[in-house]
Amino acid sequence: MTTIYFIRHAESDYSVRESRIRPLTEKGMADCRLVTKFLSDKNIDIVLSSPYKRSVDTLKDFANKYKFDILEIEDFHEIKSKFEKIAEEDFSTVMNSLWSDFNYRKHDGESLAECQSRNIAALEKVLTQHEDKNIVIGTHGIALAAIINYYDNTFHFDDFMHMSFIFPWVVKMTFDGINCTNIEKFDLFNLG
Repeated sequence: MTTIYFIRHAESDYSVRESRIRPLTEKGMADCRLVTKFLSDKNIDIVLSSPYKRSVDTLKDFANKYKFDILEIEDFHEIKSKFEKIAEEDFSTVMNSLWSDFNYRKHDGESLAECQSRNIAALEKVLTQHEDKNIVIGTHGIALAAIINYYDNTFHFDDFMHMSFIFPWVVKMTFDGINCTNIEKFDLFNLG
Protein backbone atom coordinates (compact mmCIF):
# COMPACT_ATOMS: atom_id res chain seq x y z
CA MET A 1 0.00 0.00 0.00
CA THR A 2 1.16 3.52 -0.83
CA THR A 3 0.10 6.44 1.33
CA ILE A 4 0.09 9.98 0.01
CA TYR A 5 -0.38 13.06 2.14
CA PHE A 6 -1.49 15.92 -0.08
CA ILE A 7 -0.67 19.22 1.62
CA ARG A 8 -2.67 22.15 0.29
CA HIS A 9 -0.40 25.17 0.82
CA ALA A 10 -0.63 27.56 3.75
CA GLU A 11 -2.06 31.08 3.43
CA SER A 12 -0.46 32.98 0.57
CA ASP A 13 -0.02 36.68 -0.13
CA TYR A 14 -2.57 37.61 -2.80
CA SER A 15 -0.99 41.04 -3.21
CA VAL A 16 1.52 39.12 -5.37
CA ARG A 17 -0.63 38.42 -8.41
CA GLU A 18 1.81 36.13 -10.26
CA SER A 19 0.70 32.65 -9.16
CA ARG A 20 4.02 30.83 -9.64
CA ILE A 21 5.99 33.13 -7.31
CA ARG A 22 3.28 34.05 -4.78
CA PRO A 23 4.79 33.72 -1.27
CA LEU A 24 3.19 32.76 2.00
CA THR A 25 1.98 35.40 4.42
CA GLU A 26 3.52 35.66 7.89
CA LYS A 27 0.56 33.66 9.20
CA GLY A 28 1.12 31.11 6.43
CA MET A 29 4.77 30.73 7.38
CA ALA A 30 3.81 30.20 11.03
CA ASP A 31 1.10 27.69 10.09
CA CYS A 32 3.68 25.53 8.29
CA ARG A 33 4.64 24.25 11.74
CA LEU A 34 1.20 22.59 11.88
CA VAL A 35 2.19 20.62 8.77
CA THR A 36 5.50 19.61 10.36
CA LYS A 37 3.76 18.48 13.54
CA PHE A 38 1.15 16.50 11.58
CA LEU A 39 3.73 14.74 9.38
CA SER A 40 6.30 14.12 12.13
CA ASP A 41 5.11 10.59 12.98
CA LYS A 42 4.04 9.48 9.48
CA ASN A 43 7.32 7.75 8.46
CA ILE A 44 7.62 9.81 5.30
CA ASP A 45 9.91 8.44 2.58
CA ILE A 46 9.82 11.22 -0.01
CA VAL A 47 8.66 14.85 -0.31
CA LEU A 48 7.32 16.11 -3.63
CA SER A 49 5.69 19.41 -4.55
CA SER A 50 4.18 21.61 -7.15
CA PRO A 51 6.94 24.02 -8.24
CA TYR A 52 4.91 27.03 -7.10
CA LYS A 53 6.63 28.93 -4.28
CA ARG A 54 3.73 28.76 -1.81
CA SER A 55 3.54 24.94 -2.05
CA VAL A 56 7.29 24.41 -1.73
CA ASP A 57 7.52 26.87 1.16
CA THR A 58 4.69 25.12 3.02
CA LEU A 59 6.83 21.97 3.16
CA LYS A 60 10.20 23.59 3.92
CA ASP A 61 9.89 23.51 7.71
CA PHE A 62 9.17 19.75 7.65
CA ALA A 63 11.78 19.02 4.97
CA ASN A 64 14.49 20.98 6.77
CA LYS A 65 13.72 19.44 10.16
CA TYR A 66 13.80 15.87 8.81
CA LYS A 67 16.51 16.43 6.16
CA PHE A 68 14.43 15.84 3.01
CA ASP A 69 14.99 17.37 -0.39
CA ILE A 70 11.77 18.71 -1.89
CA LEU A 71 11.48 17.33 -5.41
CA GLU A 72 9.41 19.62 -7.62
CA ILE A 73 7.06 18.09 -10.18
CA GLU A 74 5.77 20.59 -12.73
CA ASP A 75 2.47 18.83 -13.41
CA PHE A 76 1.32 19.16 -9.80
CA HIS A 77 0.89 22.92 -10.24
CA GLU A 78 -2.42 24.71 -9.80
CA ILE A 79 -4.97 25.07 -12.58
CA LYS A 80 -3.64 27.34 -15.34
CA SER A 81 -5.79 30.43 -15.18
CA LYS A 82 -6.10 34.15 -14.96
CA PHE A 83 -8.00 33.82 -11.68
CA GLU A 84 -5.75 36.55 -10.28
CA LYS A 85 -8.00 38.94 -12.24
CA ILE A 86 -11.21 37.64 -10.64
CA ALA A 87 -12.67 39.92 -8.00
CA GLU A 88 -13.12 38.17 -4.66
CA GLU A 89 -16.91 38.51 -4.86
CA ASP A 90 -16.87 36.65 -8.22
CA PHE A 91 -14.82 33.69 -6.92
CA SER A 92 -17.83 31.55 -6.02
CA THR A 93 -19.50 32.24 -9.37
CA VAL A 94 -16.42 31.28 -11.38
CA MET A 95 -15.79 28.17 -9.26
CA ASN A 96 -19.42 27.12 -9.69
CA SER A 97 -18.97 27.43 -13.46
CA LEU A 98 -15.84 25.23 -13.32
CA TRP A 99 -17.57 22.57 -11.25
CA SER A 100 -20.81 22.69 -13.27
CA ASP A 101 -18.97 22.13 -16.54
CA PHE A 102 -15.56 20.43 -16.23
CA ASN A 103 -14.72 21.75 -19.73
CA TYR A 104 -15.43 25.40 -18.83
CA ARG A 105 -12.48 27.80 -19.14
CA LYS A 106 -12.11 31.32 -17.81
CA HIS A 107 -9.79 33.78 -19.58
CA ASP A 108 -8.27 31.10 -21.85
CA GLY A 109 -7.05 29.11 -18.85
CA GLU A 110 -7.25 25.40 -18.21
CA SER A 111 -10.54 23.61 -17.66
CA LEU A 112 -11.06 21.54 -14.52
CA ALA A 113 -10.97 18.44 -16.75
CA GLU A 114 -7.53 19.41 -18.08
CA CYS A 115 -6.21 20.23 -14.60
CA GLN A 116 -7.53 16.91 -13.30
CA SER A 117 -6.06 14.92 -16.19
CA ARG A 118 -2.62 16.53 -15.77
CA ASN A 119 -2.55 15.99 -12.00
CA ILE A 120 -3.79 12.39 -12.21
CA ALA A 121 -1.17 11.53 -14.86
CA ALA A 122 1.56 12.95 -12.58
CA LEU A 123 0.12 11.12 -9.56
CA GLU A 124 -0.03 7.76 -11.36
CA LYS A 125 3.61 8.19 -12.38
CA VAL A 126 4.53 8.83 -8.72
CA LEU A 127 2.50 5.82 -7.59
CA THR A 128 4.30 3.60 -10.10
CA GLN A 129 7.78 4.91 -9.22
CA HIS A 130 7.32 4.95 -5.42
CA GLU A 131 5.07 1.99 -4.67
CA ASP A 132 4.58 1.10 -0.98
CA LYS A 133 6.08 4.40 0.23
CA ASN A 134 4.74 7.19 2.44
CA ILE A 135 4.77 10.31 0.28
CA VAL A 136 4.08 14.00 0.82
CA ILE A 137 2.90 16.11 -2.11
CA GLY A 138 2.63 19.90 -1.82
CA THR A 139 -0.34 21.10 -3.84
CA HIS A 140 -3.12 23.65 -4.35
CA GLY A 141 -6.84 23.97 -3.66
CA ILE A 142 -8.34 23.51 -7.12
CA ALA A 143 -5.77 20.90 -8.18
CA LEU A 144 -6.32 18.88 -4.99
CA ALA A 145 -10.10 19.14 -5.28
CA ALA A 146 -9.87 17.83 -8.85
CA ILE A 147 -7.76 14.88 -7.66
CA ILE A 148 -10.26 14.06 -4.90
CA ASN A 149 -13.12 14.27 -7.40
CA TYR A 150 -11.37 11.80 -9.71
CA TYR A 151 -11.47 9.12 -7.00
CA ASP A 152 -14.70 10.27 -5.31
CA ASN A 153 -17.16 11.77 -7.78
CA THR A 154 -19.44 12.86 -4.93
CA PHE A 155 -16.83 15.54 -4.06
CA HIS A 156 -18.08 18.59 -5.92
CA PHE A 157 -18.60 22.35 -5.76
CA ASP A 158 -20.00 22.57 -2.21
CA ASP A 159 -17.17 20.40 -0.86
CA PHE A 160 -14.61 22.52 -2.70
CA MET A 161 -16.10 25.75 -1.32
CA HIS A 162 -16.03 24.27 2.20
CA MET A 163 -12.27 23.65 1.98
CA SER A 164 -11.35 26.58 -0.27
CA PHE A 165 -10.40 28.88 2.60
CA ILE A 166 -8.61 26.31 4.81
CA PHE A 167 -4.86 26.94 4.55
CA PRO A 168 -3.05 24.53 5.00
CA TRP A 169 -5.30 21.51 4.48
CA VAL A 170 -4.32 17.82 4.37
CA VAL A 171 -5.82 14.92 2.46
CA LYS A 172 -4.49 11.41 3.04
CA MET A 173 -5.06 8.90 0.26
CA THR A 174 -4.18 5.23 0.39
CA PHE A 175 -3.47 3.34 -2.83
CA ASP A 176 -3.18 -0.30 -3.86
CA GLY A 177 -1.14 0.14 -7.02
CA ILE A 178 -2.85 3.07 -8.73
CA ASN A 179 -6.26 2.32 -7.20
CA CYS A 180 -7.33 4.62 -4.38
CA THR A 181 -8.71 2.59 -1.47
CA ASN A 182 -9.31 5.32 1.12
CA ILE A 183 -9.50 9.11 1.47
CA GLU A 184 -9.26 11.02 4.77
CA LYS A 185 -9.36 14.81 5.17
CA PHE A 186 -7.67 16.72 8.01
CA ASP A 187 -8.27 20.29 9.14
CA LEU A 188 -5.01 20.97 11.00
CA PHE A 189 -6.66 23.75 13.00
CA ASN A 190 -9.23 21.34 14.49
CA LEU A 191 -7.36 18.10 15.18
CA GLY A 192 -8.54 17.65 18.74
